[in-house]
Amino acid sequence: MTTAGVDLTVRHPVERFSLDNGLRVVLAPDRSVPVVAVTVFYDVGMRNEPEGRTGFAHLFEHVMFQGSAHVPKMEHARLVQAAGGTFNGSTHQDYTNYYEALPAEALERALFLEADRMAAPAITEENLRNQIDVVKEEIRVNVLNRPYGAFPWLQLPQLAFESFANTHDGYGSFVDLESSTVADATDFFSRYYAPGNAVLCIGGDLDAGETERLVRRWFGPVEARDVPPTPYTGEPSPTQVRSGVVEDRLAPAPAVALGWRVPDPVGDLDTYLGTVLLAELLSEGDASRLERRLVHDDRLAVAQSSYVGLFGDPFDVRDATLLTTQVHHPAAVPVADVLAAVHEEIGRVAAEGVEPEELARVQARTSAQLLRQADSVLGRTLGLAAAELVHGRAELAGELAARLAAVTPDEVQAAAKGLDPGTAAVLELRATGGAR
Repeated sequence: MTTAGVDLTVRHPVERFSLDNGLRVVLAPDRSVPVVAVTVFYDVGMRNEPEGRTGFAHLFEHVMFQGSAHVPKMEHARLVQAAGGTFNGSTHQDYTNYYEALPAEALERALFLEADRMAAPAITEENLRNQIDVVKEEIRVNVLNRPYGAFPWLQLPQLAFESFANTHDGYGSFVDLESSTVADATDFFSRYYAPGNAVLCIGGDLDAGETERLVRRWFGPVEARDVPPTPYTGEPSPTQVRSGVVEDRLAPAPAVALGWRVPDPVGDLDTYLGTVLLAELLSEGDASRLERRLVHDDRLAVAQSSYVGLFGDPFDVRDATLLTTQVHHPAAVPVADVLAAVHEEIGRVAAEGVEPEELARVQARTSAQLLRQADSVLGRTLGLAAAELVHGRAELAGELAARLAAVTPDEVQAAAKGLDPGTAAVLELRATGGAR
């Protein structure tokens, strides 16, 4: 695989500037296709929510699509789609983003739309109540009435961490959502949606000088506001096992999830990269350690996966975060047997290390995944924006493939030594539906 050492920052250099209101802007010109992507990342996610307002970051993402000062409800979607473009938004632990991908000639349209809702979204009682109902239905469909709906992404953090920021349900409780008011939403917007708390990233077929002129025209007038400090979400490392049990009446089979604290993804990135590759080595592909051991050889499991970060993207999250191993197993297999096998395989990597050839295969696969994500203008622009917001360097997104290729077997072995069985969070899911 020849792509492992590719550095995309060489092929797609970035330019940056800031506005007087604090908005940080990153431009990534690529004249190869007549497409542009526009994305705004706000430095507010699920971990910013105050107590009593769980789910508010995600709720507010919905509210931001309900119109703004000069854009009536549903008009944002109509204007983007009429130009032949697509749009969406998403809420993560540490940020909320909004984005459009359009033909290059529609760039100014996208900038106008994002600037208008950055300046004045339509926060009304009607819009808020409507979107609370939408989010509640989303929770019913995706969590409450789906097998494994909360497992382990909403349930394991409650064991693995201690602070409210890291343990609470980011989807939100119905009580908290229903008690939200227009005043709450207005305060949330004023506090977290200030231009100084955002990164605007534009990629694709653009002229940097003309694009800067358009950015200043539309975003320059947005009022500057105070920016809240980035919350510290790190926690002391655990010193003992934390275990718990949940029941799922809809699940067809039991499961277990293990979570280990890992190095700081921002402050200790080089060490963290070894952990990212360890997760891949353990579970990705038929030749991976846990797939062979649990599914094929010992037949202890029907499915397994290991990943770093709550949402499966290890590079868009701050400390504290987890390496999670998730195993779905037959009811006849004791969970203790599954746990013993997982710990044994990790212990083997810690004791014996990993052969350079095996690591090279994992590095090639991981690098190829990053390159595929960056192949589209939108995918590359989102990666640059996340890197700028979380790591302070958009260029990191283009360097990751090369940096992963430079990780050594010793660094992966050290990462395995950090997954101590005595400090894991262990969440057992019991399938309790029985004969319904």
